[in-house]
Amino acid sequence: MLRSLALSFLFVLASLSAAYDGPQDNKADNVRRVPPPGIKISDADRAELSKDVAAFEQEIKQVRQELAGQPRLLELFPDVMIFHKAVDWALKYDEFYEAREVKTARDLLKLGRERLAQIKSKKPEYLSECGLVVRGYISKIDGSVQPYGLVVPESYTPKTLSNYRLDVWCHGRGEKLTELAFLSDRLRNPGEFTPKDAFVLHPYGRYCNANKFAGEVDLFEALDHCKKHYRIDEKRLVMRGFSMGGAAAWQFAVHFPDKWCAAAPGAGFAETPEFLGNFQNETVKPTWWEEKLWHMYNATDYAENLKNLPTVAYSGENDKQKQAADVMAREMKKFGMTLRHVIGPKMGHSYHPESKREIEKRIEWHLRKWGDGTSVIVLPAFTTWTLRYSASESLVVQGLEEHWKPARIEGLFFYHARLNQPNPESIFEFRTHNISAFTVEVDDYRDDFMLTDKQKELPAMVDEQRVLLNQTKSDGILTAHFRKEKGK
Repeated sequence: MLRSLALSFLFVLASLSAAYDGPQDNKADNVRRVPPPGIKISDADRAELSKDVAAFEQEIKQVRQELAGQPRLLELFPDVMIFHKAVDWALKYDEFYEAREVKTARDLLKLGRERLAQIKSKKPEYLSECGLVVRGYISKIDGSVQPYGLVVPESYTPKTLSNYRLDVWCHGRGEKLTELAFLSDRLRNPGEFTPKDAFVLHPYGRYCNANKFAGEVDLFEALDHCKKHYRIDEKRLVMRGFSMGGAAAWQFAVHFPDKWCAAAPGAGFAETPEFLGNFQNETVKPTWWEEKLWHMYNATDYAENLKNLPTVAYSGENDKQKQAADVMAREMKKFGMTLRHVIGPKMGHSYHPESKREIEKRIEWHLRKWGDGTSVIVLPAFTTWTLRYSASESLVVQGLEEHWKPARIEGLFFYHARLNQPNPESIFEFRTHNISAFTVEVDDYRDDFMLTDKQKELPAMVDEQRVLLNQTKSDGILTAHFRKEKGK
């Protein structure tokens, strides 16, 4: 059932993805199957692999039973299950695309058995491997096993005391990128960027949906899994990607600006209507509900959120997908921002070697930059159209006056300037638009505010009106809550 739903979604997605190939692809009865039908492998190979997959499944079940009651080892089973699933699905859904993938399937089953043997012997040595590693986790969405790839820096050891930078790399579009192909590629291809002493996380994102819907959740589940098993510095997470992955990078940058210390999207698309018009040379005429729902993902609608996220975009000089960075630069300019846009000279849809060096140099500069500890802290201005995307650093939007309309909040937190005033006029000041409720959190606040634990309200200015915010304090964090009264 889940597979049929996934294929139905991908059929719809294909009609959108294929749309920029030409107007002729926009007709429902003309859209090609995605993924495409595979090649026919020999009956002998199919029989051999089917028998091996079935046997491997039983071996997994047997070892799981033997290790019952040992949760530390049981939680590693997704690292084995990804290999079984990759081959099983390639057989079940006719997704072999090259004759050499039969050998790939055999190799993956062999690697899966090696990992299973390590887990059974209670010595999972692959956990300390450096270089190219593939891991798996169980998704909270549907209980399925999902793979992701890692580049583990050579300097890493499980006993290290240092936390490492991690770059997320969102992959480009590939209609034959099955889990079989993905695992194979992640075990032999380090990818476009491999910064020194840094992890690179390659999420699969459920095939080629540009990390939308479940693919968006997949990225954060993969990231959480990685942080659980490796020493990752949450303050040094970089969002990257190219082509379809560049579109995903734009999406994650503007919708979750507080998660990353920098972003580096390459090519891709940043919104829907202009992008399709650019590729088809015709005006896109959406239905009213399509146009409204575009506001969920259009990065241009959230461009202001990049005020607090250093962003370095890349485009080839001759690449049509340069349009993505151009429209983002246009929207950012409306808020007084200038997009750092590195353009590869005479390049099409690929990176220029010198541009790669410049991008990495700028990313590393942002990683080294720290704040100057001023007395007034400017809380990040945040824009959203839906509560699906509601948080940026210390601000959380909890209510909108009207959904699917632009909502915005910005504020100041006076940390030292009013430190010694026993009755400050306000500690927070906010300006809001289309927001009915929000929460602000401040880490490591000081009791120098002369606010006692019994004091449940904080003075603040919201839209030039003096109000009292309900407040709580816990574990060094002060949390203030605001809800607009009805009719005001």
